[in-house]
Amino acid sequence: MIAPTIVSERSEPRLIPETGLAARVAGIAEPLLEGLGFRIVRVRISGMSGMTVQIMAERPDGTMNIEDCENASRALSPVLDVEDLIDRAYRLEVSSPGIDRPLVRRSDFERFAGHVVKVEMAVARDGRRRFRGVLLGVEGETAKIRRDDAKEGETAEVQLPIADMAEARLVLTDALITESLRRAKAAERTAEIAGSPHRSGNQDDQGKFRHGSGTSRPVAHHEGE
Repeated sequence: MIAPTIVSERSEPRLIPETGLAARVAGIAEPLLEGLGFRIVRVRISGMSGMTVQIMAERPDGTMNIEDCENASRALSPVLDVEDLIDRAYRLEVSSPGIDRPLVRRSDFERFAGHVVKVEMAVARDGRRRFRGVLLGVEGETAKIRRDDAKEGETAEVQLPIADMAEARLVLTDALITESLRRAKAAERTAEIAGSPHRSGNQDDQGKFRHGSGTSRPVAHHEGE
């Protein structure tokens, strides 16, 4: 398997982009966040409880703490207001991807090989659009998955073109949680060695953490007009 090259891939393109208004927001936010040392994972716009513009982002090494979310949110909020893409009041939410994160770049599929994923295809593959199974890695421009619903006599392994996916995300498992905790501890040790404080997503920093899928993740909010 090809070893992931994460740190040097800040500008690595996303192979599963947004459409419509979310794509326009991403087009504005992406270069701004890259200038701050972050990269977009996903932009999603929902109308629940008013309009929410959710931007998932991370550093190239996969980390994103509460200070990072706040800095990104403060930088994005005035720019989105000036661009005036959204014709009503909205809530900007900048967060880390979380443990059961979306996979959008080739390196994501490399990094999380061995874990369970769910994939929804924009272009059907062998007459089906939904797949779930163990991610085996990347071959060319495709992700290799061992299906967990393969019947006797069927080929369990499939190769799915990443560019034909509508969505791909990790499934929360004990193994994934264990690895996430290990990565978080490694990031804390690195921060300590560098002499900078690191706050993990297990704190309740004045309500700025959103809980979902049984885990917590850093979130920063701003109101926009």
